This record gives sequence, C-alpha cells and structure tokens, in this order.
Amino acid sequence: MEREFKDSGIEWIGKIPREWKTCKLKRLLSFKNGQDYKHVESDTGYPVYGSGGIFMHAKQYLYDGEAVLFGRKGTIDKPLYVNEKFWTVDTMYYAIPNSDGCGKFLYYLGTLLPFNKYQTSTALPSMTQTILGDMNVVHPPLPEQQRIADYLDKKCSEIDELIALQEQMIAQLTDYKQSVITEAVTKGLNPNAQLVPSGIDWIGDVPEGWKIVPLRYLGRTQNGISQSGDYFGEGFPFVSYTDVYKNYSLPTVFKGLAKSSKQDQKLFSVKEGDVFFTRTSETIDEIGFSSVCLQTVENAVFAGFLIRFRPYKGKIDKNFSKYYFRSNIHRAYFVKEMNLVTRASLSQELLKSLPVLLPPMEEQQFIAAFLDTKCSEIDSLISLKQQKIETLKDYKKSVIYEAVTGKTMID
Repeated sequence: MEREFKDSGIEWIGKIPREWKTCKLKRLLSFKNGQDYKHVESDTGYPVYGSGGIFMHAKQYLYDGEAVLFGRKGTIDKPLYVNEKFWTVDTMYYAIPNSDGCGKFLYYLGTLLPFNKYQTSTALPSMTQTILGDMNVVHPPLPEQQRIADYLDKKCSEIDELIALQEQMIAQLTDYKQSVITEAVTKGLNPNAQLVPSGIDWIGDVPEGWKIVPLRYLGRTQNGISQSGDYFGEGFPFVSYTDVYKNYSLPTVFKGLAKSSKQDQKLFSVKEGDVFFTRTSETIDEIGFSSVCLQTVENAVFAGFLIRFRPYKGKIDKNFSKYYFRSNIHRAYFVKEMNLVTRASLSQELLKSLPVLLPPMEEQQFIAAFLDTKCSEIDSLISLKQQKIETLKDYKKSVIYEAVTGKTMID
C-alpha cells in the first residue's frame, strides 16, 4: 500500500506521512543548561561531554539516563546522544526526552536542524534555549520513532564503517608519504650509495659526501611579531601559526591580516627561501613543524608563535627545505630537548643547535624534484579518499533525512 503524504509546513522537511504531526522541539525535549565542571579526575569518574564528545572525567554526574546534547556556544551543529550517567559543560544544553519522544530518533533529527539559520552570532556561533526549543520538527508516533532509530543505528553504523576504512587508508598513505620523504632526505635516491655513520643516533647512516651542519651556521633565526588583538584583522598579509602547521609550503593567499608598519614589515619580512617553524603549543607534538616560503610575500609579517629561519645564499635549496624540515627525523631531537612547563616551547637556541643533514646542492635539487612528483601522486590518492568520505557523509545525511521525515518506509 502506497503511503500518502502531506505538506509539513516546515521548509527544510518538506512532505511527511499524512498521519504524522508537527510540533515545536520543546514539545518533545526538556532543555537544561550544562554546568561548569569542578571535580575532575582521571579514568574512574563519570564522562564529561563537550561539543566533540568525551574529553575528561568528573567525580560526580549531572544527569543519569537518556539525553540529547546540543551546543550552546561555539560548535552548535553537532548534537550528541548519551544514555548513561554524565556531566556536560556550560557551553552545552542537555535535553531529556518527554514521554512521547524517543531520544535516539530526536538525536538523528537534531543532526538536520537548520542551526546556521537561527544562530545568534557569526563570530562565535551560539543558540539560545528559546530559539532551539521553538524550532518546528516532525512528530511521528512513538513506536515509529523507535523503528526509525533502530533502522538508522544499523544503516549509519554501516556507513560509518566505510568512512573509517577510508580514514584508515588516508592514515596509511600519510605515513607512507612521510616514510618516502624521510628515506629520500636521509639516504638519497641512489640505492648503491656508500653509507657512513653520521655519529647521530636519530639520523643513522648517511650517504658518503653528505655534510651535517648545525642550523646556526646555515642562516639566521628570528621570532615573529607579538601584538594585541586590535593589531590584527585588517591591513597587510599575516602568516599565522596555522599557515605553517598545515602546509609544507606557505599558501599564496593569506586569510590573516595585520596593521603592520614599514618597520614591522622589514624586521618580520617573509622572503623566498625562508623556513618557518611552529614555536609554541599546548603539546610537543605540534612543535617544530615547518613551512617554506617559495615566493616572497610583499609587506607581510609573521606570527609570534613562529620562528623564521632565513638561510644564507647557496646553503640549502628551498624545495629541498620544504621536505627536509618537514620530515620526521627531527622529532626525536625536539622531544628530547624541549622545555614543557604549561606550554611546549621551541627556543631559537635549540633550533640553532639542530643538526642539519645536507647533500650537495645538485643532489638536493634532484631529491626535491623526485619528491615533488612522488608526493603529488600520494596526495592525489589521499584526495580521492577524502572525496569518498565526503560522498559517504552526504549519503549518510540523506539516509537520515529520508528516514526521519518519513520518506523511507520503515517496516
């Protein structure tokens, strides 16, 4: 028997089964504010939820049972489903299903809510209880809500497994790319090259004729500019921590801007061949990542969380730098020598002491050209996997939409 539909009157939902109703979200969920956590301990306590899921444990719990968590500030468009004793922070709401609401169904429905349309701020997205509770949603009979939730649990689990498989392959390709880079910049491309001890345990044997030179003899270092918040947001190009952390070479267009003076631009300039290192972070894992400037950026300055290394002319090829300083071989050195108090910090003196393995200039250029080709091939494969993930995510969203709006008939 073919199902009959009617217009829901809700733009983003469209048509729904004739026997279904609509209502405000607060008709199905009772909203409560999360609270600041005070009693934190490790693995023995109750989970504390933020917008990304569990991030620590507390000595006591805020609520025991089924609830849907919604963001109040920051990340507001990623609801969470909880069915245990838990604590949630004051940037979240926790919503308790009423007698005719199925928590898991309402969680799936919540993933589709048009948050962007109703958020109260663009700089830091936020959502009030009133706005959230007044959103119009579908209200199927409770038994049908449960059937839809069970169906989506199974279907979304299958899709999530496919996504996890693609993510695993991306991780493997990323590791492979790093191993190719490390092998090339430490052993060269000639499999028959004579290897000799480097005298440094984390470098190992190296091709005969290669030099090891402390970075201090290869160029000059400089910390970035530190200014108050009103210095940023408009003006001239500004190289940020993220620009360096995420890229082997600096982007050609910068989101960051700074009201830099001519003197600032001279002292904190960004020139072809410069290598920028991440200087400070919450963890050692994010320290010492590099990015190379392949083309001078006029009137630019760079962030105080970075160190600029400017090589002397003829010492190191910029394209070789792009791969060499981004390889894993320095990690053991930085981790061993790093100071960690409340934040990890890479000093100029420590960076200057970094032993740099240098092939002859012609070989540097040959290695860089090889890695350009090889890494481009690997990056293309990674990009394909990322596209598959996005396709799967879109498919998952459509499966949820079709089910929670009644367009997919669930037996």
